[in-house]
Amino acid sequence: MDISPDVINVIQGALQEDIGYEDITTSLLIPEGNKSKAHFIANESFVLAGLPFALEVFQLLDSSIMSKIYRRDGTRVKKGDVIAEISGKTHNILKGERVSLNILQRLSGIATLTNIYVEKIKGSKAKIVDTRKTTPCLRFMEKYAVRVGGGYNHRFGLFDGILIKDNHIKAAGSIQKAVKAAKKGGHHLLRIEVEVKNLRELKEAIAAGVDIIMLDNMTIPEMKEAVIIAGGKALLEASGNMKPENVGEVAETGVDLISVGALTHSSSAVDISLKIVE
Repeated sequence: MDISPDVINVIQGALQEDIGYEDITTSLLIPEGNKSKAHFIANESFVLAGLPFALEVFQLLDSSIMSKIYRRDGTRVKKGDVIAEISGKTHNILKGERVSLNILQRLSGIATLTNIYVEKIKGSKAKIVDTRKTTPCLRFMEKYAVRVGGGYNHRFGLFDGILIKDNHIKAAGSIQKAVKAAKKGGHHLLRIEVEVKNLRELKEAIAAGVDIIMLDNMTIPEMKEAVIIAGGKALLEASGNMKPENVGEVAETGVDLISVGALTHSSSAVDISLKIVE
């Protein structure tokens, strides 16, 4: 896959943060010309995500480092599986070890959690989508991991979608006024989404002619009623306090989208090791 310059900059920054001016331990213990082979090994079962980024770490350190891929992103690996192999100068393998593992463990954790949510709503028309609740500067990689896990991306940032939330509505004066301003100033390719807290606001948003309505922290009965009221006039997105235990019931209400901030802000890193084998 092509890795964007922005992501390259993030990885380079992470390497600089970790290595600083020198890897003191490696410099003292390992001869400069020493070469090794190392395996990425899964220490538990999970959905793999982020391998291209993890391997890019070593390419940025030393383009002569070779890699073999045994498991592709999106596959479920099990404990003991060898995910990939790298070979080259030991100094550079050890310098990149922690940064590459941090990326791979983090993104695989996101993909694994996303997949849990996706499996919970199987058979419904709903889609699991992410949010902007991401780690600063890691959004591209984290949203990639959501897709690998079977989920979908919401807007990437403030620049690529109109989402009118409670503070916008309060500042603008009303849903009607906020939507009117968005329609007047936004170009014709932008869809407009509005966050609503109750069925009264839902009706106001529908009357304003929005494309998507976010149902913020509504109960299951309220969501069911919202689906009936909307009648297909707008896509409905359920949001707030979504967990694996309740997401299936939410999907059964008939909503189109279920946004889950936990995918990126509360996922646990999976357990992966990088072990020198020669």
